[in-house]
Amino acid sequence: MAGNEYSISLAKVIKELSLEEKYMPKDADEIMIISRDVTRPGIELNGYFDHFDLTRLAVLGRSEFTMLKDFGDEKRNEALRKYFAMKPPGVVISRGIEPSDFIVGLAEEYGVPLMLSSDSTSNVIAALVALLNVELAPRVTRHGVFVEVYGEGILLVGDSGVGKSETAVELIKRGHRLIADDAVEIRRVSSKSLVGQAPENIRYFIELRGIGIINARRIFGMGAVKMQEKIDMCINMEIWDPTKVYDRMGVESEVTEILGIKVPVLTIPVKPGRNLAMIIEVAAMNNRQKKMGYNAAKELLSSLGMDSSMIPEETESNIEI
Repeated sequence: MAGNEYSISLAKVIKELSLEEKYMPKDADEIMIISRDVTRPGIELNGYFDHFDLTRLAVLGRSEFTMLKDFGDEKRNEALRKYFAMKPPGVVISRGIEPSDFIVGLAEEYGVPLMLSSDSTSNVIAALVALLNVELAPRVTRHGVFVEVYGEGILLVGDSGVGKSETAVELIKRGHRLIADDAVEIRRVSSKSLVGQAPENIRYFIELRGIGIINARRIFGMGAVKMQEKIDMCINMEIWDPTKVYDRMGVESEVTEILGIKVPVLTIPVKPGRNLAMIIEVAAMNNRQKKMGYNAAKELLSSLGMDSSMIPEETESNIEI
């Protein structure tokens, strides 16, 4: 998306995709990519530039080079010159194709970064899109704890001191993994997916009142932490309110909206004697079953001879995420 407020250095793209630098007009760390889109410029090489996006990385593969070969020398050179004169932010040549001296010369003349990959064109584009979708995704930072439980990304939210970090430590001891404590950076990587991770400067650190700051990776090992995970559900932890009626059947389905995407929400009351880690494990497994089409509340109503249509549609939660 052109005009994205986020950017990624070309150096990071090169590192992540193991690209070979053929020509760089300046240090790749200083060249910033701002578009999540990638192009194969077949239409532009045929002279059509009406909707040309100057911010997109370009990938040239076997099809483009076969087409250029059929052009003949004069038309091919003119097409390549016109394209490089538009100064795209970078051109990747795939399939191990070695660019001609003429192409390298055009890259130098117009200051266009030129990179090589031995991978197939489709794989290069897929890897680029996946990387750019994460690095340039719309994002927001929220207070909470993010853990992976049985493969489900669980975002724990609630007031400070309610026990989110302590619950995370208990989950780690039970074999699950920590992604973030205190601050969770949430990115919308597609129209249906949110991914959460910790800000780099506080990654793997946990604050435990009475103990202080600990490093989960050093205390519990590499298997206890994870860089990022998809957000599958939110759990709101709140101090038990005896005047409040809590859902006991799980019939109601609450959702909250984060960056325009609806995420299931559960409210779990906290009081002494409740094994919160075990409850969250069950919540994670139950959420996975619901995604696979099984709903225990519906089955119970059916076995009682009640109409499953009594289960309400999902409702918007008033919980601030």
